[in-house]
Amino acid sequence: MKKALHFFLNPKGHPYLFWGLVLIRGIFNFSLPLMDKTEARYAEIARIMAETGNWVVPHIGYGVPFWAKPPLSTWASALSIFLFGEHAFFVRLPYLLLAVGMGLFLRRYKKRNGSYFPGIVLLCLPEFYLHAGVVSTDLFLSFSIALVFLSFWEAMQKESTSYWGYLFFAGLGLGLLAKGPIVGVLTLPPIGLWCLFTGNIKKALHTAPWLGGIFLTLALSLPWYLLAEQRSPGFLDYFLVGEHFERYFNSNWKGDKYGFPKQQPLGIVWLFFVVFILPWSVLLVQLFLKKWKQIKGTAWTLFLLLWMVWTPFFFTSSKSLIHPYILPAMVPVALLIVYFWKEVKNKKTYLAIGVGIPLTLLFLLVSGLVRPLYKNNTDKYLLENLNPQAPLYSLDQKSYSSQFYTQGRVQAIDQNQLVQLIQQRATGYIRITHKRWKTLPKELKTSLKEMGQHRKTAVYAFSY
Repeated sequence: MKKALHFFLNPKGHPYLFWGLVLIRGIFNFSLPLMDKTEARYAEIARIMAETGNWVVPHIGYGVPFWAKPPLSTWASALSIFLFGEHAFFVRLPYLLLAVGMGLFLRRYKKRNGSYFPGIVLLCLPEFYLHAGVVSTDLFLSFSIALVFLSFWEAMQKESTSYWGYLFFAGLGLGLLAKGPIVGVLTLPPIGLWCLFTGNIKKALHTAPWLGGIFLTLALSLPWYLLAEQRSPGFLDYFLVGEHFERYFNSNWKGDKYGFPKQQPLGIVWLFFVVFILPWSVLLVQLFLKKWKQIKGTAWTLFLLLWMVWTPFFFTSSKSLIHPYILPAMVPVALLIVYFWKEVKNKKTYLAIGVGIPLTLLFLLVSGLVRPLYKNNTDKYLLENLNPQAPLYSLDQKSYSSQFYTQGRVQAIDQNQLVQLIQQRATGYIRITHKRWKTLPKELKTSLKEMGQHRKTAVYAFSY
């Protein structure tokens, strides 16, 4: 074990460690089913897009537009499905490739620790590693934010080439397509503060290619927004007002068409930040205590600090949030650690824990010990042994995983419709949650034969 750690700490071993982490994440992406609610929802939206060929307005169901998020990540998954098929690995493939690309780009900031080391630290952050295989909008937003920050930094350097300024505005445009105006909220204030603290306001204003850059941002994003509103009237009001104001300020927002209530204590985003980057959050605290003057007094580390803390600071007052909201802070966390790595004590311990987390999870996956956990969060295994020719229904509402794994074949019906089908001696299957099952009359239950269940749901056959 000590020899292995010594090898991987050595720059010669870094490529093997980096690509080994990528391989493990790929195994997870291949082996784990798409799980409810969020991941299966975005996978189903991408599947419908690939099937229908409607690349403008994402749909959460046939004929049901999805207004909650822009389509950049959906385009990526839908294209992968179109090219390779509907297996979960291919739905997740764009996220893995994007994570790898981000890790490789950080080789530019190696600072004598080996060119792969920044990517290794990034992949050893649990929050980032998780999103290298989760179908959602968050990784594409984080990529856009990283592009904005790093392009700005590069544009401000001496003898910088002009394309960095345009990449800054391209990052804003991609962010508008990834998750919306939040890209500006999470990037422009900390960049402005850095310019103010370092006396670089005039240089930044002079360096930016304003005319061409703003045109590039609008050219990348505005056509889709206009087309989406034209083809699905009401989208802009719901997305800009509902998703960006109501969701942030009102945890009891009743207008949410697609999500679910999230009641969180104020400031919990900081707990997410500490827990989901362990063990590195411990190292960050040590660095802040020992290197605070250097961090705030060095242009690069101050830049990373403002980038890192702005996202959790912004969401501190929000009660409606989930842990992926901290994802944009992962790149600066990795770069701060890389910058001070040579001076870090207990390097082997941090790296062993960081790499040990995915290795432990891989062991649990291969051993089958975690199968009950993920089996209870997807309907895939309930549906895979059913007769594919028989009608499949879901009582009251469908799960997203049942929609995806039946290629949209499952239909939602109410209790009266179920009774009518049984009275007509129709045959088929019905998906019913355990909570809903308890409310059914006894005579209806006797007409149903259980075919399989997990912790939340069961599937029953009728007239068989």
